[in-house]
Order: sequence, then C-alpha cells, then structure tokens
Amino acid sequence: MNHPPVVEWTEDEQVRTAHWRSENGARPPRRIAIADDRTRADEAYRLACEGTALLWRGDFHNARQLLTALARRVDRRPRKAPPADVTQAFHLHRAAQNQRARILGMLLVPLDAELAVPLHRAPDVREACTRAYGPPDGTGLPAGASGDTAVLVSLRELLGVIGANEWRRKGVEIPALGGDRIHPHYGVFSPARGEYVDLVAEAPLPDRDLAFDIGTGTGVLASVLARRGVRRVVATDQDPRALACARENTTRLGVADQVEIVAADLFPAGRAPLVVCNPPWVPAKPTSPVEHAVYDPGNQMLHGFLAGLADHLTPGGEGWLILSDLAEHLGLRSRAELLAAFAEGGLTVLDRLDIAPRHPRARDTSDPLHVARAAEVTSLWRLGAAE
Repeated sequence: MNHPPVVEWTEDEQVRTAHWRSENGARPPRRIAIADDRTRADEAYRLACEGTALLWRGDFHNARQLLTALARRVDRRPRKAPPADVTQAFHLHRAAQNQRARILGMLLVPLDAELAVPLHRAPDVREACTRAYGPPDGTGLPAGASGDTAVLVSLRELLGVIGANEWRRKGVEIPALGGDRIHPHYGVFSPARGEYVDLVAEAPLPDRDLAFDIGTGTGVLASVLARRGVRRVVATDQDPRALACARENTTRLGVADQVEIVAADLFPAGRAPLVVCNPPWVPAKPTSPVEHAVYDPGNQMLHGFLAGLADHLTPGGEGWLILSDLAEHLGLRSRAELLAAFAEGGLTVLDRLDIAPRHPRARDTSDPLHVARAAEVTSLWRLGAAE
C-alpha cells in the first residue's frame, strides 16, 4: 500500500513524525510550531505568512476561532483595484485565492490512527475522514509517530471533509428528478447549481434506446436520462470517487438497472444515438480534486470530447455539449475557437438551448469577476456529425 508523505517536527524536545494529508496536493510543511489556546492570532498569522505551520494542541473550538481570525487578517490586507482587463483580473483573483488558501492551510490538527481528532471538544470525524481518505491503516505509521498523532491535516481541509460528509448525508434536491436527491461524495462536484441539469431534462431526445454520459460525476445526468425513459445509459468517468458516487446515486434513485457505470477516459466502446458531456467550463489549472470538475487545463476534456464525438455517434445521432460561456467573458476561450473545434471534429450545430445562471454570485457586485458572471449563459449544444 502507498502511504501519504511523512512530515517531521520537534515537540517536547523529541523528534516526531506523522503522515501528511492534503487533498489539494500541498507539500508537507518544512517548519512546524506548536500552538494552543494561549496562541495569539497576530503571532499565528505572522508565522503562517512566513511559512511556519501551527500544530494545534488546544481546544478544537478555539482552533476554529483562530482559523476565523486568520481569515479576517488575510481578507483585510490592502488590495489593489482590479485591473480593467478581465483576463488579468481572473488570474489575479485565482492567485489571491491560492495565497489565501496557503496561509489558512498552515493551521494543522492531528488525527489518531483511527482518524479521530484527539482534541478537547472535537467532533467525531471518523466517518467523514474514512469516506474521504479511505479506511485507517494503523500498520503503516512512520517511525516516531504516536498513537494520538498519526496524521496531520490542515484544519481548513478537515472542515471541508466534515462539510462534504454532511452534503453526502443530506443530498442535493434536483427538480429535474422530481425533487429526489443526489448525494455527492467528497471530491465529486455537487450539482447544487442546477441550470445545466434542467437543460438536459428539457432538450428533445433523439432516441430512447441508448445514451452515453461522458464524465458522469455524481451520475445526475445519467439518472435524468434514465428517468426520461432512455432504456440504457452507459455512464463513464475515470475518477474512482465519481464511479462509486454514481453507482450509489443510481441505486438510490432506482435506475441502476438502466445505467451502467464504466471506468473510461471519455468514451466507452461503441456508438450511441445520444452522447452527453458536461466538461469543466473554464480552461485553467485546478488546485484541488473537486476543482477538476470546474477547471480544464488547455480545454483538454472539451477538445477530447469534440474530437471523438463523431466516431461514437450512430447515423443521425446527436451529441449534447453542456457548456457555460463564462470562459468567453473572461477572455480565456473565444466563441470562434469553440466553433472551430466543432468543425475540426467533423460536427455541425443542430440547435442550441440557453439558460441564464441562477446562483447568487451572478448578482454579487463585490465579486471582482461580477461583470463576467452576470453575463454568463449556459448552453446545451445539439451537435451532429457533418455530412
């Protein structure tokens, strides 16, 4: 079994070690200081900005308060007015987000060998951590690790793990499924923003025998197609978390007999009269697993889908590309580039269905990207093979 990286620090004049967990790929901190209820927020902020992580040994609720205090200090730092160029504004916004995440990620908490938090007033996180990280493996602890500090994780990430587990328990109500719920797993993009689901629920079906759902994620689109009467849906993904999530959701929704979940990079074998894909919408580098559903470096998945679509359609079949034009408003991809990719893939546009965003950020005038978000439109492109 491959174990996570090992982090080392000195505590009580002894060298200690533990496994390092970071879902966003952050490297283990080089310097770690011990912090507790006596640690002042200003001192913690100074150390975090200098690159020293703080391993918390005090009350769990006080750790959460310190994290909030650190966030206030990050957010009140003076910032320059956003540049007029929207593309530059996007890149500066992403850089500021990454810097904020780096500083807040410096507050660490321990997990024991059973993935519990051995701190006063800590919640029971074992189920959430097991679902996110996999079952604990107490046999693979590094030399020097103690039972109460087998793993170090940033408090910010741990709170995300806890929150994701609550979403998984409660689920997300999907109007296109008659109000039934989709239960997203940790690291799998939640369909909380449902405009694109509504498009798939309303577009005219070319055939009800077979459909492919490329990059199924939670399985929400495959489930909508099955509920619409498509007799067989082959749903693909290459992320093990997404595959497990889609299987669980299609079973919950009673469509598992209609939906086959397949591990594949884009297309399954064969052809179908309907091939659906909702790729990441913004060509930028993701910084965490869940961001892979939003950011697609170099439009790799988009171009891969368009390049292979014609070869996976039956005669007269349709490919449904669900795509926001946010990247166009951000200057990251032009409409001309998208249309050229259609042509290069031997595709023609049969129709386009549009829907405006309903999420709150489209109305948040304090957002540095507000102009682009307010103008955003999500489209379902009905594509066919050019003759």
